Amino acid sequence: MKHSFHRLTALSPIDGRYRSKSNILRPIFSEFGLMRRRVEIEIRWFLTLSKSSEIQEVPRFEGYINDYLDQIIKDFDYFDALSIKNIEKKINHDVKAVEYFLKKKMSKFLELEKVKEFIHFACTSEDINNLAYALMIKEAREKIIIPSWKGIIEILEEIAFSHRSTPILSRTHGRPATPSTVGKEFMNVVYRMGRQLRQISKIKIYGKMNGTVGNYNAHLFAYPKVDWYKISEKFVCSFGIYWNPLTTQVEPYDYIAEIFDCIARLNTILIDFNRDMWGYICLNYFDRKIHYHEVGSSIMPYKNNPIDFENSEGNLELANALSRHIVQKVPTSRWQRDLSNSTLMRNLGVCIAHSLIAYQALNDGLKRIYVNKRNIFRELDENWQVITEAIQTILRKYGEKDPYEKLKEFSQKNEKVTRKKIIQYIDSLKIPASEKRRLKLITPKNYLGLSKKIVLKNLKKCKRYRT
Repeated sequence: MKHSFHRLTALSPIDGRYRSKSNILRPIFSEFGLMRRRVEIEIRWFLTLSKSSEIQEVPRFEGYINDYLDQIIKDFDYFDALSIKNIEKKINHDVKAVEYFLKKKMSKFLELEKVKEFIHFACTSEDINNLAYALMIKEAREKIIIPSWKGIIEILEEIAFSHRSTPILSRTHGRPATPSTVGKEFMNVVYRMGRQLRQISKIKIYGKMNGTVGNYNAHLFAYPKVDWYKISEKFVCSFGIYWNPLTTQVEPYDYIAEIFDCIARLNTILIDFNRDMWGYICLNYFDRKIHYHEVGSSIMPYKNNPIDFENSEGNLELANALSRHIVQKVPTSRWQRDLSNSTLMRNLGVCIAHSLIAYQALNDGLKRIYVNKRNIFRELDENWQVITEAIQTILRKYGEKDPYEKLKEFSQKNEKVTRKKIIQYIDSLKIPASEKRRLKLITPKNYLGLSKKIVLKNLKKCKRYRT
């Protein structure tokens, strides 16, 4: 049975189930987006040639011509993209199809018709493609990736600040350990994310415009007096990216590996966080708000599952699997050029889409959770053994012999360490009375070190880094 395209018949969940969450990426990473960038670069190169005094065959154009060419870029739409696809069907070459499309556009004015062969002049397809992908990644980084990361960080900071003093029983090796605060544990993630945010912001995006194998062979043969080196640098930099002066036919795409490696590192941080949140929800440290009409299970009516964190984790893992391949594959090319990474380049948006879906799921999860203080406090009250760390540290301070071993024996001898037993043990110690009074004031709820101060101190620092 034949079906017209619909999100329910989409092969990829990115275009189906998660369509609304990935829509923002379509103008950038779709084939339409790639065509749009190719058209822009071809026209900008054509205009660059017209401004060179040594290339007399292409005159400087009047304002209305420049306006017309600019309008082709600005008004590029679905029907233009279809025209290019129809040309591609005949000639079986996607970049050449853009060239032919633009040559048809040149017929509107005699001035352009005369010089239409300077569209794609001395260019290899990769001159156009490398810049197109550079601009696509630049746009995605500035408009989607960085804002998404900042959005998550801001939510985490709000929770960290609100719960900077809320105690929580730590778990090392899965077992009860020295208490921390909810806010401090969230700030750990903020700090890690902030580091990756600063790193991805600093990665330089490169481009090249130097012909078939990077030597300006055709350029120089046609116009030996033109400073092609200088023109190339100025042209590439005009897009707000960096010029690569040394390439083969391909820009080596080391920067793409750097960016996607950075994305993978941040995704790994969030995978770690999602798993922790899943565990904390299972421990009832957090509860999850559920809307009245929502269903948590098809058979168990009471279920309220941490599905947002699970969804986020799964999509991050999928994104990272693709990221790892991108990082390894994209910077490699047999000799001066091969096409084995062409399909992969068309899937850069897929990797970012799965990341974006994960970020949105995490945001949804964070907005739904609330701290269950009753359960957190109950668990703290049931684990008085965690303050034996403080007692043995004070004994070390006063030169007591084998303090660690003594507290270990005390903990193991008592099947259940309680406040009463702790106080009795403190009374038996040969330390100053003032220290005994201090030790008796310690509880699992207040044995929190500098956790509150660490949150407040680093909140200011992290916000300063982001601005």
